[in-house]
Amino acid sequence: MPDSASLKKSPNLDKWISVASDGRVLIHTGKVDIGQRISTALALIAAEELDVDLSRIDIARTETGVDPDEGITSGSNSMEEAGNAVRAASATARRHLLSLAADSLGVDVSTLEISDGLIQSRGTNLSVTYQELAGDQLFGIDVDPEAPVKDPASYGVVGKPTITRGLTEIVAGQAHFVQDMKMPGMLHARIVRPPHYKARLKSLDDAAAKRVTDDGCELVRDGSFIAVASADEFAAVKAAERLFESSDWDLGDGLEPQDVYERLVSNERVSLPVVDGVPQKEAVEPLASPPEGASATLNARYEKPYLMHGSIGPSAAVALAEGDKLTVWSHSQGVYVLRASLSEALGMEVEDLTVIHVPGSGCYGHNGADDAAVDAALIALALPGKPVLLKWSREDEHAWEPYASCMAMDLTASIDGDGKVIAWSQDTYSDTYGMRPRPEPGGAGPARLLAMQYREDAVTPLVPKPNMSRHAGLHRNLDPIYSFENKRLVKNLVRGLPLRTSALRTLGAFANVFAIESFVDELAEEAGIDPVAFRMSHLEDQRAKEVLQAVADKIGWGDPVPEGHGRGIAFAQYKNIQAYAAVAVELEVNDKAEVIMHRVALAGDAGQIVDQAGVIAQYEGGFLQAASWTLYEEVTFDQTGITSRDWETYPILRFDNIPEIETVMIDRPNERFLGAGEAVSGPTAGAIANAIHMATGLRVRRLPFTPDAIRAAAME
Repeated sequence: MPDSASLKKSPNLDKWISVASDGRVLIHTGKVDIGQRISTALALIAAEELDVDLSRIDIARTETGVDPDEGITSGSNSMEEAGNAVRAASATARRHLLSLAADSLGVDVSTLEISDGLIQSRGTNLSVTYQELAGDQLFGIDVDPEAPVKDPASYGVVGKPTITRGLTEIVAGQAHFVQDMKMPGMLHARIVRPPHYKARLKSLDDAAAKRVTDDGCELVRDGSFIAVASADEFAAVKAAERLFESSDWDLGDGLEPQDVYERLVSNERVSLPVVDGVPQKEAVEPLASPPEGASATLNARYEKPYLMHGSIGPSAAVALAEGDKLTVWSHSQGVYVLRASLSEALGMEVEDLTVIHVPGSGCYGHNGADDAAVDAALIALALPGKPVLLKWSREDEHAWEPYASCMAMDLTASIDGDGKVIAWSQDTYSDTYGMRPRPEPGGAGPARLLAMQYREDAVTPLVPKPNMSRHAGLHRNLDPIYSFENKRLVKNLVRGLPLRTSALRTLGAFANVFAIESFVDELAEEAGIDPVAFRMSHLEDQRAKEVLQAVADKIGWGDPVPEGHGRGIAFAQYKNIQAYAAVAVELEVNDKAEVIMHRVALAGDAGQIVDQAGVIAQYEGGFLQAASWTLYEEVTFDQTGITSRDWETYPILRFDNIPEIETVMIDRPNERFLGAGEAVSGPTAGAIANAIHMATGLRVRRLPFTPDAIRAAAME
């Protein structure tokens, strides 16, 4: 069993599993389900190891103080962390229950068999159930990470088809999200946002404020943090609009208009060399001249704009202050770190705060969930005894969530006469991806929460430090998986960029892999070698080769393409240690310079597959989102603030450009879990870029590949 950080933090078996008097088994986890089907996978693991029917396994909603602290649900780490923990906990519980049964029945444990929680002795035919042995009782033991687990050859449910938990309710429109919560006496609240980040309130219009309160609304003000609450949701919405329009705002200098791509390389920055995926506290070596034996040296710059999460359901939270206690219901992906940061921000004891996860429609990454939780908490504390449902508007979500940073990647490489890469250099420039509200010395947790910058006693904005972890932040997947010689890799954390940024799916990997896989195709073309063969010649990992070959076979690589079409291929291993993913795309660029996707093949290796349909959904969903980033998405702004505030000004992929997708997953039942959720994103952008080149002869290096971008490339 692999080491589990989750078990080290929460070793007690009762933190993970409980058996009810009716025989149902409740699994606790610190990893929240945001549509990635982790609850389904954990239920399958528990059902397998406990020999309990899947229908009798429940997954608890994560709550601070009750469920294990597993940090943040991010980085495709849920199966590696929670999956291994639940497997070890279930195996420990099974062994313990068998021991209790042997004592209860007076038989040797080796004579016992289990079927759906019924333990029966082969010799005496006596039996006892899990609930009779442990129903509503504590186990009182620690999880044994070395407890024997089942041989994959004997699996009965793991890897077998199953219906996703909650899918029926979602399809039927019966799913309930945090936005749908109802409580007796509940107030609906809205925030009155400044026009942009740098604006601050000069004064409220007294007449407008009086009208709001006369209409039965509650008004909450703390510096430039302004909120209204009412039992009537529409009244709260209209009151917030009136207050915004009538208030006097100090606009300052606004958001500075700038060419962010030029600023990425000209602004102050912290530059660090990266070796084997880890930044080094050393000086950066200058780019060397091409090595002896180089037959060609190429260089190129690739660029990615700011991207937003664009969650389908705008962020929301419910908060209730009672006495010295505060309870918050949130779709945050890190309820424990949010609780710690709220404690520091609000001056409350951690023990007096409870954060309960409730799903939010379309929530993932560090979107507005944590900020909405703070908003709701501040309003609830001002209006104690009344539950407050705080909802962001669509405009709030688009204009105030933390974005994924714009990025630039400068690449230079040399090949020899045989097409071998004998020198490789990449400088990646980006703002931070690390602004989740993690509590750290110096008040870093509260400084990462939006509302804290607008209160009367405002916190100082945080200046982020470089993330020094392996394949983290902006340098995720900066180190190519290929066996390139003389690698020079540099992360550049850029200061003074205009927009608020934090974690969005894959962090820096999307842009880094896009650049690497596009440039690999350019090198292959220079060498006169087929792109698949070129990649194969630089791969040493056999599993990587099998995934790349699988996608090439599925798309029909090398077969003729229809006139005007192009095929592109790309590959990566997420963080160089997690899931392998290869993407092949067949598309055309029409007379309007629009990219129309026709066929897509995906291939992956995520180690042992517990929930096959879930892994496929992660790969296909990851492709569709990354295709949307690649072809359509870009946050825009000017001096007055964010200008991409709705789905017209921030377009996303729609049904009219969904291609036929075929997915091949290579199951490795005897291998460890590899996080699959984010593996496909980078290769998607690379494959689309390479297919556009094959279709048009154009190299488009700045995302998104809109018709304007393609026409501009044709004019160069």
